[in-house]
Amino acid sequence: MRKMILSALGAATMFVAAPAPAQEVPLVPGDYWEITEIDILDGQFSAYADYLADRWRRNQEFGKSKGWIKDYMVFGTVNARADEPDLYLVAVYERQPSAAEQMAREKEFDAFMKTDSRREDAAFAGRATMRKVGGSMLLQRLRFRR
Repeated sequence: MRKMILSALGAATMFVAAPAPAQEVPLVPGDYWEITEIDILDGQFSAYADYLADRWRRNQEFGKSKGWIKDYMVFGTVNARADEPDLYLVAVYERQPSAAEQMAREKEFDAFMKTDSRREDAAFAGRATMRKVGGSMLLQRLRFRR
C-alpha cells in the first residue's frame, strides 16, 4: 500500500512539473541589435571619436528620423582582454528590410549625406588610419512573454 501511494505521488509530481503540451514558449522575438566591433589604432581615439560624434551620429539620426532604426549607441570595453575591440557600435531596429527597401534606403541616405556609394567606400577606407573594423553580429532580443 505504501509503495502504491509513493508511486502515485511521484506520478502526480511529474504531471505538475511538466509543462502542458499546448503551453506557449515563454520567450518572444523582439528587436534586432546589429553590433560592430571597432579596434582603435594607437593615438587615434580622439580622431575616431570626432568621426563618431559627427558623421556617424548624423547617419544614425537620419535613420532614426526615417524609422529605419529605433536607437543607436556606442559601448566602450572596460578592462579588455587580449584581442577584444575597444568599442562596439550598436544599432537597434524592429525588422530586416527587404533587398529593394535596402536599395531605396541607400539612395535616400546618399541624397541626405550628398554622397554616393563610391565616395562612401573611399571614406570607409580612409578611416582605416584610425581604426580596424572587427567582426559584426546580428542579435535578436528575446523578451519574456507576459
